[in-house]
Amino acid sequence: MREGSLEAPTRHPIDWKNDDFWVKETLNDELERVFDICHGCRRCVSLCDSFPTLFDLIDESETFEVDGVDRDDYTKVVDQCYLCDLCFLTKCPYVPPHEFNLDFPHLMLRAKAIKFREEGGKFRDKALTSTDTVLGMMSIPLVDVTVNALNRNSGFRKIVEKTLDIHHEAPLPHMHAKTLRKRVAPLIKNVAPTPVGETTGKVALYATCYGNYNSPEVGEDFVRVFQHNAMHIDVVPKEKCCGMPKLELGDLDSVDALKQANIPVLADLVDRGYDLIAPIPSCVLMYKQELPLMYPDDPQVQKVKRAFYDPFEYLWLRHKGGAFNTDFPEAIGSVAYQVACHQRVQNIGLKTRDVLALVADSEVVAYERCSGHDGTYAVKSETRAKSVKIARPTVKKVDAQAPDHFISDCPMAGAQIADLAESVDSALHPMTLLRMAYGL
Repeated sequence: MREGSLEAPTRHPIDWKNDDFWVKETLNDELERVFDICHGCRRCVSLCDSFPTLFDLIDESETFEVDGVDRDDYTKVVDQCYLCDLCFLTKCPYVPPHEFNLDFPHLMLRAKAIKFREEGGKFRDKALTSTDTVLGMMSIPLVDVTVNALNRNSGFRKIVEKTLDIHHEAPLPHMHAKTLRKRVAPLIKNVAPTPVGETTGKVALYATCYGNYNSPEVGEDFVRVFQHNAMHIDVVPKEKCCGMPKLELGDLDSVDALKQANIPVLADLVDRGYDLIAPIPSCVLMYKQELPLMYPDDPQVQKVKRAFYDPFEYLWLRHKGGAFNTDFPEAIGSVAYQVACHQRVQNIGLKTRDVLALVADSEVVAYERCSGHDGTYAVKSETRAKSVKIARPTVKKVDAQAPDHFISDCPMAGAQIADLAESVDSALHPMTLLRMAYGL
């Protein structure tokens, strides 16, 4: 039996509509099979805490093998997985088409889904993943001011930790009543699009929950940069959360409801000649990978998948076709770049770094290590310390570099690293840095 494969990894559809998917006994059989393979390999031990948790359970068992681990303890491994996907795409030698057919993240997803269907979720977890409702309420005018002030109050944060198990030291996002949609509306103008290669030059920005309510200024940067490059850009007319937070919780019914709301709107835009982009890698990945695997036979989902791009992937495609403006009047200097996990696993390469490297006298150093944030993992009391431990290697490298700017495509990952680092005070979205290089 050979280890590894020279063939590209294959992702099988998520068979969540099959009754067998929901049978806990067969799930546990598959968990035991996969855990035994992982036990014999152990090369993923440096990733998330799922693997150290698994190996500790095995090493502390009576048999020192997986059969010595109580099946009720399998959930301890599952709870540490936040579906970053890095084990599948960067470490595991046994992914399909290997005969072991090992897909650790989607097995964890199945376990999360069964647990959620059987037990439901904590109030905190359901609230944190109900982004449309919670962020919308917190961003009401005057409410946003109150929420932001309370989030900076250490006494209030300790009360929140005691009542909701949201760690008092975890950085929480800033709320904005003036949302991305409100900010970019006066900036939108008609630009005659020019197709280049596979790109149409006509894009629709899927604002995302975080982009709309927590980092709305990034939307302005997107509009200015894309228009500066002679592309037409609009904002998706209406949207719900992409569903990634609910996916990570295992709430597949909510993922389905969000899909039903979003896909018709996005598919209609594709039919009208738009390409699709989003400022958050997790949202891009949801439409490029997770939803297509959950709905492999839905032509509308597959249509949206083909039209969705990481924004810097899109700019690089335009550059390859000679349609990207490389006249940068402003220098950006030394840049530390944390590469978000959900961007890495899109298999597009380091396009953010490549685009920014076109700026003269720039030095963009990429750090391909997880921030440990995951949207909710870093703010929960029970996993905050583990999140910080995961982030430490990147924090140390950023501090050693002491850059002029620190960036991450994921604002949440960027905030986590900037909060822990001593050499930087804040994180920029790379599109903001690109806009600054253009002097816009």
